[in-house]
Amino acid sequence: MSSWNFNHQKAGSRQLVFGSPTGTKTNTKCLLALKERFLKITPDGILQTGTQAFVRWCLARQLDPVKTSVEYETSMKKFDAYKKDDLIDGLYKIQHTLAPVFLDQLYYLDFYSIERFGKTKLGELILYAKQSQNKTLIKLIAADTHRRILGVIKRFKIDAVGFIPPTVKREVQLMKELERLLHLDLPHLKITKIRTPIMVPQKTLAKLEERIENAQQSLVVEERNIYRNILLIDDAVGSGATMNEVAGQIRAKKLCTGKIIGLALTGSFSGFEIIQEV
Repeated sequence: MSSWNFNHQKAGSRQLVFGSPTGTKTNTKCLLALKERFLKITPDGILQTGTQAFVRWCLARQLDPVKTSVEYETSMKKFDAYKKDDLIDGLYKIQHTLAPVFLDQLYYLDFYSIERFGKTKLGELILYAKQSQNKTLIKLIAADTHRRILGVIKRFKIDAVGFIPPTVKREVQLMKELERLLHLDLPHLKITKIRTPIMVPQKTLAKLEERIENAQQSLVVEERNIYRNILLIDDAVGSGATMNEVAGQIRAKKLCTGKIIGLALTGSFSGFEIIQEV
């Protein structure tokens, strides 16, 4: 196994330093990819990033951290190939699973998880922010996504924004906190989650038809104002049924005269393999 050296700082902390036969230039690229994009929450609830998180992850799987770091950088390039202007186009996927499609565009900021390396940075933050209802993690999500969300608003000349409401009852709701932290200076659509005797989260439904029915019966757009271009934001999109149903209600009520853009912080990679082959 390639060596990893520990550089002891004056403050007494330990900093991992690459030692690899692949060359300084390659090492720098790998380190940069890890620093910016690798984040894990340990089993004992500690947030780790960069090389510290990566070494722990590798050693837990008996992997060579140096060799695997090069493979990680290669994987990032592969999945980044799906991005254009820092966005992943998810419309193609739902056009082949949903009918009719009411969204004009659907984008992801990142995939929720990728092969071999598991959840992405955003995927990891979203999972544990929701499970632990941790406001600090939600602040990290807001900080990581704010600039890119503003870019989408500017690019599509958005006049109003709607945040998809949560389906699971929690004291701290990720989407509500995110809406507050982003401070988007636009009108916010009123989208309500109807309370039913038993709340059924979308993620518990395996069949697409059930997800569509769930969205149709549990979400209501109560907005009355008319806008040209509307942006719908959700934390994660699998089938796209929920966001598409909200867009359908907006269309039916003639609340949008232009485009309805869907933006998920993360989306499922399932279905994108087809795009890669053509």
